[in-house]
Amino acid sequence: MTTATDPRVLQTLDGDPWDIDAYLKIGGYEAWKKCVKELSATDIVNELKKAGLRGRGGAGFPTGIKWEKVLNHRVKEHYFVCNAGEHEPGTFKDRHLLKLAPHQLIEGCLIGAYTVHAKAAFIYVNHEYHEERENLKKALAQAKERGFLGKNAMGSGLDIDLQVFEGHGSYVAGEETAMLESMQGRPAMPRQKPPFYPTDFGLYGKPTLVNNVETLCNIPRIIQKGAAWFMQVGTEKCPGTMMFSLSGAVNRPGVYERPMGITIRELIETCGGGVPGGRKIKAVFPGGPAFSMVTADQLDLTMDFDSLKKAGTGLGSAGMIVVDDATCMVAKTLHFSNFFKGESCGQCPPCRMGTINLAALMTKIEQGEGTQKDLDSLLQLCGFVKGTGYCTLVTGAAVLVQSSMKLFRHEFEEHIRLQRCPYQPVVAGVTAH
Repeated sequence: MTTATDPRVLQTLDGDPWDIDAYLKIGGYEAWKKCVKELSATDIVNELKKAGLRGRGGAGFPTGIKWEKVLNHRVKEHYFVCNAGEHEPGTFKDRHLLKLAPHQLIEGCLIGAYTVHAKAAFIYVNHEYHEERENLKKALAQAKERGFLGKNAMGSGLDIDLQVFEGHGSYVAGEETAMLESMQGRPAMPRQKPPFYPTDFGLYGKPTLVNNVETLCNIPRIIQKGAAWFMQVGTEKCPGTMMFSLSGAVNRPGVYERPMGITIRELIETCGGGVPGGRKIKAVFPGGPAFSMVTADQLDLTMDFDSLKKAGTGLGSAGMIVVDDATCMVAKTLHFSNFFKGESCGQCPPCRMGTINLAALMTKIEQGEGTQKDLDSLLQLCGFVKGTGYCTLVTGAAVLVQSSMKLFRHEFEEHIRLQRCPYQPVVAGVTAH
């Protein structure tokens, strides 16, 4: 396929992002009008299926199929939720879109809620996104004032509204079923899947369509320009573009919209401007710390769901973190292990205890107090807890340690041999911590 000549998601506005007039000038809400006046729910679903749009929240599930499942569910009371509860380390693209494209998100949400005949629709926003949440409310008020939502939207007889819900302050609350639990006033704890998929048992126990911000921002332009236009970029199995959050050891961290299938090398060099100080790349987390790392000899891997899965890692929500050769991988692994420990909701005993013990062993090794037996215990513990939680947190914690030990075991062993971190300077015979 071709390289993107124009963005599929984020368009440049001549004005404030929440200014509805700026959005209308670039064709804003035309897709929404088209859906209400010309298309049936089945027409919309079929267009999304033809476009091959896959969810941008992490799993990469076909969007049209998910919408169809909710639309045709035997239970006829449906709900819609946009998940903007972004908490993954290294992922900040949804915040970027909330800030720069609130009306585009609203339009995508309206189309989604309309398509599945939702009784009520919500946008669940990370509690830390104060400015973005307030600007989203401004945009909603403008759209309502212009008649795009509310009672008798656009004179169609359709009553449709969107409510902004302030999210729960935890990583696990971004998991879709934990999010739905928190929206009902319960602790943000994931449900077991299967059987409790939101498409079958979602908000208030009813079929619920849940999509993330980026997925929904794709919808208006697919409806407006058609599936064939959307498929002009990307790969055969992963068409379109992706919003890549690029951070870590790069000169220009940020969010970049590029075609699916771009290489890791191209993202780092052309978007990120390479590694600071002329240092070399040591490792890359293509999809964040919950997925296996790749090393410098794998930079020509393409950034799409299928290629990275085949390589033994994953795209996730495309939060790429670059690590340079001045970084201690034991310390880096400990940093993320502590994150997983702190964010475990404690519902699943293997996760609650596993994340604590993984972090404790990593701390012991990083501080120069580890033994060879501790390395064996780390791998054994990873094997015990991997895949045992209701959500993927403990699996991510285990994959992180397994990946680090597989690729950089010599650094773990050097910590044990020297009884200190080799990356810490030694002054007058004493390790400086």
